[in-house]
Amino acid sequence: MSSFETIVPALAEALEKRGYTALTPVQQAVLATELGAADALVSAQTGSGKTVAFGLALAPTLLGGAERFTDAGAPLGLVVAPTRELALQVRRELEWLYELTGAQIASCVGGMDMRSERRALERGADIVVGTPGRLRDHITRGALDMSALRAVVLDEADEMLDLGFREDLEFILDAAPAERRTLMFSATVPRSIATLAKSYQRDAVRISAGGEAKQHLDIEYRALSVAPADRENAIINVLRYYEATNAMVFCNTRAAVNHLTARFNNRNFAVVALSGELSQNERSHALQAMRDGRAKVCIATDVAARGIDLPNLDLVIHADLPTNPETLLHRSGRTGRAGRKGVSALIVPNNARRRTERLLNNAGLTATWASPPSADEVLRRDDERILADPAFGEPVSDDERGFVETLLERHGAERVAAAFVRLCRGSRSAPEDLLDVAPFTPTGDRPARRLG
Repeated sequence: MSSFETIVPALAEALEKRGYTALTPVQQAVLATELGAADALVSAQTGSGKTVAFGLALAPTLLGGAERFTDAGAPLGLVVAPTRELALQVRRELEWLYELTGAQIASCVGGMDMRSERRALERGADIVVGTPGRLRDHITRGALDMSALRAVVLDEADEMLDLGFREDLEFILDAAPAERRTLMFSATVPRSIATLAKSYQRDAVRISAGGEAKQHLDIEYRALSVAPADRENAIINVLRYYEATNAMVFCNTRAAVNHLTARFNNRNFAVVALSGELSQNERSHALQAMRDGRAKVCIATDVAARGIDLPNLDLVIHADLPTNPETLLHRSGRTGRAGRKGVSALIVPNNARRRTERLLNNAGLTATWASPPSADEVLRRDDERILADPAFGEPVSDDERGFVETLLERHGAERVAAAFVRLCRGSRSAPEDLLDVAPFTPTGDRPARRLG
């Protein structure tokens, strides 16, 4: 029996299978009985669990009392997101959440093959996730049938307006049936969002959800002892070892930011910098590159990074040690949100070990002391990632089958696999050999160990 009694059973089972034991505040809020099937304007920060929240809220509306979806045709649900990366992330979240309902979920996002998207829509989809411009294109061309829609979600509505998508959003909402449910999720609710809500929602329930209070509980702190000359090499190996969707590297000065940015650019990392010398426009472009996946590493000073929030930030690296406990907590708190695990790694030169121990104690934190990952450990992790790549679990599509057979016939399975391995390894920067450092044992603690 599910412990999530108010949730559609198939989704409750998916949550338990995923390891959920409790819901975040925004997830609880959208399931409140007083909301029912009403429209909602929800203010919720990135990292508060809002994708699962609107997935849970939509299920009764889309399923209409049934346990499973049958014979997918015109979409019943539509989710609109500001960027390609976020839209694809939403699709992945909904796929596992709705797996046991048999839902067919399609995506329509800029930069992807429009013909493949059209064929997916022709085959039928219960839920479509997309970006405003691409969705409008499909509607205009008659590929996306909006007539059966029961619900529309605008995810990160404030960002979509900031990015200039108002006209596209209004076109999409005007094309949807008048008798539909509309859920709007926004980090902030400025006048522009309130106006949009008033125009396209009916008696919407206003929900303000928290979700930041417990963020530090999901952060794993690592204190990595290095030789002073190996500080930058250790950062490279940490980035390579974790290969986080988004990582943030903090420096104490603008000069350090510029130096590391140049070094990492030379090492083929997709990196952007945030420092006080950037204009607002340059800053916005840097953050957008992180959000849409064109960059994976952001190197910043504390002042320049103030107030920013990046989705999928799985790793924070302190290239320079924080000057006080508050800065340590503030930097680290950008990861480990909405039930996602995050890592906060302090790069600790030999002569700063005791100072780092005091810093952690004053912040009320316990860190695992370790050595940074060695070159061999990074390469082993690379091989593990190749073996676990989800692409291996996907069936061969009709579009691919002919060329796959040609490859195997011409080169054989062994050479094709070897070429695949070379391509994977060649696309990554080589890890660094690090100097051996004597292990550090914090006061009253066990000996340090290696990261892996």
